[in-house]
Amino acid sequence: MIRNNQTVISQFLLLGLPTSPEQQHLFYALFLAMYLTTIMGNFIIIIFILLDSHLHTPMYMFLGNLSFSDLCFSSVTIPMMLQNMKSQDTSISYPGCLTQMYFYMVFANLENFLLMVMAYDRYVAICFPLRYTSIMSPILCVSLVFMSWVICMLSSLLHTLLVVKLSFCEDNIIPHFFCDISALLMLACSDIHINELLIFYLGGTSIVIPFFLIVVSYTQIVWSILSVSSTRAIHKVFSTCGSHLSVVSLFYGTIIGLYLSPSANSSTVKKTAMTMMYTLVTSMLNPFIYSLRNRDMKEALIRILYKKKISL
Repeated sequence: MIRNNQTVISQFLLLGLPTSPEQQHLFYALFLAMYLTTIMGNFIIIIFILLDSHLHTPMYMFLGNLSFSDLCFSSVTIPMMLQNMKSQDTSISYPGCLTQMYFYMVFANLENFLLMVMAYDRYVAICFPLRYTSIMSPILCVSLVFMSWVICMLSSLLHTLLVVKLSFCEDNIIPHFFCDISALLMLACSDIHINELLIFYLGGTSIVIPFFLIVVSYTQIVWSILSVSSTRAIHKVFSTCGSHLSVVSLFYGTIIGLYLSPSANSSTVKKTAMTMMYTLVTSMLNPFIYSLRNRDMKEALIRILYKKKISL
């Protein structure tokens, strides 16, 4: 139905990855393997935390939520991308596109807030070790996770509701492998000024504030390290924070490369590659970082395997 040069869009077409047809099978196999690795790695982390009582601590409760967020984050976009590559059908319905956009924003922001909460947990553990148990009480931990979920869901809902009010033209081709909010706004016929302001202020705040608090937390941690002369204590601090700091560097390094690079030097291929790095690669690497650099996770694996051996 056309009215005033506008049309009611029932579906969008995703251009997908900028690859040639002969490379489709290779990339399909690659991304399928990466996605399955992401699911398996994060699922194992969650199972370890649930089964091992030694991991029932604030740090690993936050890590369990981060693994669940990573698992869902990649599942929002990658399965549909793989399906489109396999079937060559790149269409997605209008409600499905908005749903994908909503959950993508939820889990992207949730990972951001969880990394902030985990940084605060490490700050308390290192700077106030004797008061750690009283400060990081179960009520506070649950409240931090709950508030992170609520903030991310409400902010994403606000973005989605404003997109619902937009009118779209006949052009329904999205130059991406998923329904990105910025790509949808480019297709809109109506005024998107409010949407852009909300993205700039609310979206920017949800990234800048957690990143700033993470930097402050690690600044305090480094200051605490400099006041300690014991090599053993310094090594313990780095072993405690090393995994989280690696994940933070990977997460925010990708965001900086994606959103803060000069637009003149950016291309569709570069943006797609960086988004894939942000969406899939970081979620896949996080379990390996926490498993390989975390002694508690290795000991949990040994205890679980030992119990399994005894039961057999």
